[in-house]
Amino acid sequence: MDHIGDEFKSGEKVPHSGIYKVVHDPHHAQEHEVTCLYEKTFPECDDCGDHVRFILIRDAQQVSSNEHFSW
Repeated sequence: MDHIGDEFKSGEKVPHSGIYKVVHDPHHAQEHEVTCLYEKTFPECDDCGDHVRFILIRDAQQVSSNEHFSW
């Protein structure tokens, strides 16, 4: 089971939809946050390649998979 703070790399499947901190090569870009969706693949950075890392900050359920909403 993955937890808040777990780190993932490019090419891995997203284990939980949620907000992830992105850590680039410090000479390229500052850390920032992105939303990643369950079972998509973490992408490579256009400049850092597969050296970029994604750290789970907060997991969140996609509204389309919540039992209180119909699509």
